[in-house]
Amino acid sequence: MMDIALIAHDRKKDEMVNFAIAYEHVLKHHRLYATGTTGTRIMENTSLSVHRFMSGPLGGDQQIGARVAENTMDLILFFRDPLMAQPHEPDIIALLRLCDVQGIPVATNVATGELLVKALERGDFAWRELVHKYKPGIEG
Repeated sequence: MMDIALIAHDRKKDEMVNFAIAYEHVLKHHRLYATGTTGTRIMENTSLSVHRFMSGPLGGDQQIGARVAENTMDLILFFRDPLMAQPHEPDIIALLRLCDVQGIPVATNVATGELLVKALERGDFAWRELVHKYKPGIEG
């Protein structure tokens, strides 16, 4: 079971909801986290249970970033809107940087999201279980 974050900018929320509907059969086997409105919209349109953090601009991206920094998030699906300036852009850049530092797979669009979820469905993320098993400070 993987810990997966679902984040979508305002103009990408419908895309994320449709993605969650299409891949509900895969996502239902994992622990899901999302920023505020995105998580609500996913739960309203699927049977998925989603732990919601604050809205992105109010600190939700940073809350997810804290999980990434602790290497406890396994996958991030962050459907970004590249054509709209975001008031919390520094938080977004920091989250993506943390993903690079920790080696956390991140998709910033639906095409890459589909590739990662199909890999998840095939079991290609088993290596993340080793990350958790041998994480310093955790007995395994």
